[in-house]
Amino acid sequence: MGLANAAGLLAGFAVDALVGDPRRFHPVAGFGRAATALERRIYRPGRAAGAVFTALAVGVPVAAAVAASAATRRRPMARAALVAAGTWAALGGRTLRREAGYMAGALERADLPAARGRLGHLCGRDPSALDEPELARATVESVAENTSDAVVAPLFWGAVAGLPGLVGYRAANTLDAMVGHRSARYARFGTAAARLDDLLNLVPSRLTAALTVAAAPVVDGERAETLRVWRRDGADHPSPNAGHCESAMAGALGVRLGGRNVYFGRSETRPFLGDGPRPVALDIRRAARLSGTVGLAAVALAAAITASVGLASSRRTTALVSRAGGAASASRVTAAVGLASAKRTAALVGRAGAGRAVAVGAANASRAPAAAGPAGSRRAAALVARAGMMRAAGAGSRRATAAVGLAGARRVAALVGLPGARRAVAVGVTGWRGRVAVGGRR
Repeated sequence: MGLANAAGLLAGFAVDALVGDPRRFHPVAGFGRAATALERRIYRPGRAAGAVFTALAVGVPVAAAVAASAATRRRPMARAALVAAGTWAALGGRTLRREAGYMAGALERADLPAARGRLGHLCGRDPSALDEPELARATVESVAENTSDAVVAPLFWGAVAGLPGLVGYRAANTLDAMVGHRSARYARFGTAAARLDDLLNLVPSRLTAALTVAAAPVVDGERAETLRVWRRDGADHPSPNAGHCESAMAGALGVRLGGRNVYFGRSETRPFLGDGPRPVALDIRRAARLSGTVGLAAVALAAAITASVGLASSRRTTALVSRAGGAASASRVTAAVGLASAKRTAALVGRAGAGRAVAVGAANASRAPAAAGPAGSRRAAALVARAGMMRAAGAGSRRATAAVGLAGARRVAALVGLPGARRAVAVGVTGWRGRVAVGGRR
């Protein structure tokens, strides 16, 4: 099913790039409502309750995705359609770039109230006191981080685990946005969701940074400088993942990110990332263009890996089937050869037994005239030879040989007398293993 998964990833990415997120009945919005209802039922201000909440909120959608994958195991078209739908629901690349464009337009018009009102679509900072450079910085940082969260990471997990990977990652990332922040209510309850999201983004965030380095020339950046800034500043961020994306973006754009972030009721001071000036509206558009390029590279890489794994699996399956078929053919040939050999052996044995029986019959026939006259001798010899020939027919004719031997014994007794009969019957009934003797059974 690797090819079906790859086709689904490409199709879902294309739908997201063309139409973006659905305005109504978005699956992620529905999941958020269900998670909110679950939180109301099991909320306790502790980490244990948060772990149960996270396990249920992520585990149930993943179990449903596993069941759907199993149901379409032998239906590649249905599997591709499911993966495409899951990819479209999990991605948010077009929406991210569209929101960045709105922010850039508002700042280019110097419409700070509009820009401040729009910032909530990208991050959770308090925009009331932010000026143009700070609004631009918040937007560029959000574009950098969400290029990983909303584009590269879903594609990565879709390539690794198919539909369950897509669904599981999107569920965990949504929970982190809902309860993973450090507020009074979620300081302990949201720990499990935050840690799970950190774990799932360890590889995708670094992959995003690497792709940003590769794509830096798209925005007139230098790969060497982007790599240098990423390696120097990537680990300075308090998040184990966001710093890698943001530092690579700062290096590619040639700007400086980081500083004091004001949230509702608290503030954080983060280290600076990059060496250039603070970003402006134009840098927002450059960041959006770079994010789109990174997304294209990510989907190409994810589809190529998924298809390669699928082809390799198909080849192994074909080799195993061919090997099994060859073994079965060899067994059939061996059986046929063995049967033919057995038939030839039986024929040879039968011929040898027949010649031996004729010789024995002739020898006994030559002794029979000593006890009887010429007429009795000829008839006794014929009967003895006939009994010996029937013995040569094999084990399957034993009862027939015995019957002939018994009848011959009686006739010989009548013709040649008791001494000749005893000797003739002794030869004629040898194939009956001595069970018949003159006068009865032993």
